Amino acid sequence: MPKILLVEDNEMNRDMLSRRLQRRGFEVVVAADGKSGISIAEAELPDLIVMDMSLPILDGWEATKQLKLISATRNIPIIGCSAHAMVGDRERGIEAGCDDYDTKPIEFSRLLGKIETLLKKYDRNK
Repeated sequence: MPKILLVEDNEMNRDMLSRRLQRRGFEVVVAADGKSGISIAEAELPDLIVMDMSLPILDGWEATKQLKLISATRNIPIIGCSAHAMVGDRERGIEAGCDDYDTKPIEFSRLLGKIETLLKKYDRNK
């Protein structure tokens, strides 16, 4: 069962998305800010991270950059998610180290497709 770390500060979004992912067979761990997201990623070593970019304490842009500098978490794929749909935001997310980027409100089937694609691409059990 693949483990997903969901880093999301909005409790309603976090609960809804984690329940939907669990129903699809994923183990889900959660963090409410970028700093705890880094700590949990290091402790849990999830198969994939869904990272909100607008987070308290440490935003998702910086948390992603830091995760890509840590040897234990460097190769964990990250999907950046943000309500920011401005021109250049996707590119900014990729530059920060995100492997893919999605916009809010989350369209679950689209996000699920991105998750499945990245899990196949970065299968650590190969």
